[in-house]
Amino acid sequence: MISVPDRRQIVELINNARNAGARLGPACKIIGLTARTYQRWTQCGNVKEDGRPLAKHLEPANKLTQQEKDRVLEICHKPENASLPPSQIVPGLADQGQYIASESTFYRVLHEAKEQNHRGYSQKPSKSEPPEGYRAAGPNQVWTWDITYLHTHIRGMFFYLYMIVDVFSRKIVGWEIYDRENSENAAIFIQKAVWSEGCLINPPVLHADNGSAQKGSTLVAKMQDLGIIASYSRPSVSNDNPYSEALFRTCKYRPGYPRNGFAAIEDARKWILSFVRWYNHEHRHSAIRFVSPSQRHVGQDREILENRREVYDMAKRRHPERWSGKIRNWDYIEEVWLNPYEEQNKISAKSKFAA
Repeated sequence: MISVPDRRQIVELINNARNAGARLGPACKIIGLTARTYQRWTQCGNVKEDGRPLAKHLEPANKLTQQEKDRVLEICHKPENASLPPSQIVPGLADQGQYIASESTFYRVLHEAKEQNHRGYSQKPSKSEPPEGYRAAGPNQVWTWDITYLHTHIRGMFFYLYMIVDVFSRKIVGWEIYDRENSENAAIFIQKAVWSEGCLINPPVLHADNGSAQKGSTLVAKMQDLGIIASYSRPSVSNDNPYSEALFRTCKYRPGYPRNGFAAIEDARKWILSFVRWYNHEHRHSAIRFVSPSQRHVGQDREILENRREVYDMAKRRHPERWSGKIRNWDYIEEVWLNPYEEQNKISAKSKFAA
């Protein structure tokens, strides 16, 4: 509701605009009102006060009396109904030949009496805050990793693929296959990746899910020793780790992936090794302007993209009639964000790496 002083100020601004030659409708639209609202405010010559707080509201004829509300609470307080919701109580009363009120009325009365609570150990749902956003302006600054199942010829038996992907370049910087999923294997795996990429001096941010292997004490201790900054997804939110999820999908939908599972762990390691070589060195990744992850990881993509731009410019100059607009965008991607859910979160995110 808008107070009378504020209404008068708004009306004065609209009147000034009309005196300057503006029409009523556009003048009201700019300030956020409709012409009908302006006319209602000024229909008596003076600015009217909002009448809604002074209006008399008639009580509905079918409103429950206080005695009937007390009867609802009395029924809910009975020992046999103390742990039952109204959806159970009302049908039970009907089986006894009684109808006191509807289920929604029971819920409303309990809510008014502040007796509509979560039962047992259940808690009121709470909205989890989005994870912190991290900016990668170069390779080996932000990594994500996860573990996925690899089926075998034996039902119920799996191998476990541990894989790390660099957010900036999309390069697979580390992978291992184990027969168990635990934090001990994860600690060894992470350490090998840091050593192979030479990140001991400038350790990366490492993002993961909330699995027991990702948050086990052995792995946490190893990450602290290596100086790695830990980042975790929200519980039960797979979108917080999109790079690893997308990588696993690419892996398992790759032609030649054994749909019937692997016969032995050596077979799985051999197949994943060939996949990693293809993915890193041959695969043109759509999210990085169709260069390979290895090319971007070592900085070759700038020259590649510039050459592509020249090819397209020459093609457009030869046949300008075949181009309705600009050439394809081959600009170099300067930065990549992990979990930039909102622009505000992106701006306020604590970035370890300055541009």
